[in-house]
Amino acid sequence: MKAHTINSNGITEGVIWKQIISFFFPILLGTFFQQLYNTADAIIVGQFLGKEALAAVGGGTGTAINLLIGFFTGLSSGATVVISQHFGAKNEERVEKAIHTAIALALVGGLIISVLGYVFTVPLLDVIGTPDDVMPLAVSYMHIYFLGGIPVVMYNMGAGIFRAMGDSRSPFYFLLASCMTNIVLDILFVGFFHTGVEGAAIATVISQLLSMVLIFITLMRRKDSAKLRIRKIAFDRRLLTQMLMIGFPAGIQSIMYTISNLIIQAAINQFGTDTAAAWAGWSKLDQIFWMFINAFSISITTFVGQNYGAGKIDRAKKGVRTVTLMAAVSTFVIEAGYFLVGRYGLMLFITDSAVLEIGVEIMRFIVPWYITYIAIEILSGAIRGAGKSMIPTIISVVGICILRIVWIYIVPLFDTSIIGVLFSYPFSWILTSILFIIYYFKGNIYSVASNQKRLR
Repeated sequence: MKAHTINSNGITEGVIWKQIISFFFPILLGTFFQQLYNTADAIIVGQFLGKEALAAVGGGTGTAINLLIGFFTGLSSGATVVISQHFGAKNEERVEKAIHTAIALALVGGLIISVLGYVFTVPLLDVIGTPDDVMPLAVSYMHIYFLGGIPVVMYNMGAGIFRAMGDSRSPFYFLLASCMTNIVLDILFVGFFHTGVEGAAIATVISQLLSMVLIFITLMRRKDSAKLRIRKIAFDRRLLTQMLMIGFPAGIQSIMYTISNLIIQAAINQFGTDTAAAWAGWSKLDQIFWMFINAFSISITTFVGQNYGAGKIDRAKKGVRTVTLMAAVSTFVIEAGYFLVGRYGLMLFITDSAVLEIGVEIMRFIVPWYITYIAIEILSGAIRGAGKSMIPTIISVVGICILRIVWIYIVPLFDTSIIGVLFSYPFSWILTSILFIIYYFKGNIYSVASNQKRLR
């Protein structure tokens, strides 16, 4: 039986800023609740189990987890771009095949994460110099967390599928349900049953499994060509190739980002458990900025993808300008908020006064530099939305990862303070922003010929 016409959730028509706002806010809220997964772990673990347990579920542990999770999230971004371009071009057959290819990719990717994550937990924690008093707790947490490899990859892929078709609300509802489940289970396992960091990890896995189930049910109940049919889950070679050409460089970029952060984490760990715990606490509060800027990036990737697929190049360019302005205003407001009430936010995670003061010092240095990062996230999202992934990856790897690593190995020879280590962030952000601005305006990213070839 022929499927119904795909339901219209496109963002190729209407007032640009209104379309972006309506698409952006569910993503922002979804990102907020996604961050609550580990944040809830950190608050509850920090309050009930102390600073060693806090360091075990946050900071370096989160960075080590992102080394694998981030790569497959990058792969899912390739699927999002491919689906959004075919959706914008109203190619129903390609949308259907792309969705089933994306689900197959997520299943395989999640299985790989579970195996690699479990096997390489200890080496990863060794590489970042995890303190001895934290190591056993961190190993237990990560081993359980990686059992949920398939659900976490499937959520990211499923969210990308819905967003590619202009639906940013469904992923938010799924995440809201799973996050609330996570918080309740955290309190139950850690606070009442006293299961330690293992209970926090189990709560996270169960919650991620719930989000995966909700995604499958919703896709299977659709009445259009985007309906998921289990028997059709398989790889379409051409579409998989397109996804990997866009997503694989993004995944490599994510790994390089994480490696550079792991090196920074190792440098921070050398300052002792207090500084490691302060960094773990700040890393949670720091997510407020990143969830805003990431939501803007996801929005512009989908916006450019659909409009590029529809051949509306001028609309795509106007969208980039609009989102850049929105991101700049949001960043200034967030920076002011950190300086006004940031100390109190850190107190949610940190009860030790010495650790708190280190956290405040870190916050006051990092926050003013956020504004220099905007161009990286917005322009790279737009460029990938147009189907170009290799050059943004090269720029990011060189401008952020390699330069940051060089900084970490050279500057501490002259400046042994925590600020000397942290300055690697604004240094790399500024240089990389300049490179992205040059490429966006000089790189002919909106090539009509390449667009027509991709959509044939």
